[in-house]
Amino acid sequence: MIIDFHAHVTVDVPAQLARARQAGVGRTVLQSTRIHPEAPTTLDGLRAEFARLLAVVGGEAGHEDEFEAAVDELRDAVEAHPGESVALAPVRLDTPADRTRARLDDLLARPGFVGIGELTPAPGRAHLIEPALAVSADHGGVPVLLHGFAPNTADDLRTYASLAARYRTVPVVVGALGGFNWPELVDLALDTPNLHIDLSSALQVFAVRAAVRELPERCLFGSNTPYGDVVAARHTVEAAVTDPAVRDLVLGSNAARLLTGG
Repeated sequence: MIIDFHAHVTVDVPAQLARARQAGVGRTVLQSTRIHPEAPTTLDGLRAEFARLLAVVGGEAGHEDEFEAAVDELRDAVEAHPGESVALAPVRLDTPADRTRARLDDLLARPGFVGIGELTPAPGRAHLIEPALAVSADHGGVPVLLHGFAPNTADDLRTYASLAARYRTVPVVVGALGGFNWPELVDLALDTPNLHIDLSSALQVFAVRAAVRELPERCLFGSNTPYGDVVAARHTVEAAVTDPAVRDLVLGSNAARLLTGG
């Protein structure tokens, strides 16, 4: 089965999953989002959503009711499409560790919630993910997906790896191939056995090829919908990875192993 490990809930989930089926995807791992760049029909509307995105990836916590609405949207999507979709549990990084634990314990007890993410710490504050890693460890090591693209830095990736080394039972997945810092991410993953790489939003095909060559069993296919397209993302993997057995690992088997605790 092909698994899209990194997709965000869109305003039209049935159409989103239909597009996934066109790519041969049998299961989509959904994350919540407060941003919907797929919704605007004008440049000004898209510009406004992009400004909100920059605020979120820059570490803005936003209003509690906005966050809760995004969680509800995610829960509704998974309940409406069981099996075809599963979810990663989101959590605010500006809350005390005990509240983080209570929130994640509640979501991980719900059907269809199979991990934690996407966690998006502000640049220089990657250490804030640690309470979520501790919860994952207590839940048998469910995967944790972390934002890896800009504005997060190489130093943030190093913090991710350092924390992953502290929580060896937790599969830590860095998203978007680390952006421009992908060579650093590959090196860190080579030294950190539980650090995995999500290939979504890769900036160069040769970066995908290099990452998979070095870490064939720890690279995961993802689309980063709506920022990427799932069909195009599959074509990128197929262009970069010519060995059918390795391609099968990347497109689904590696993710399946993480999601089943194997």
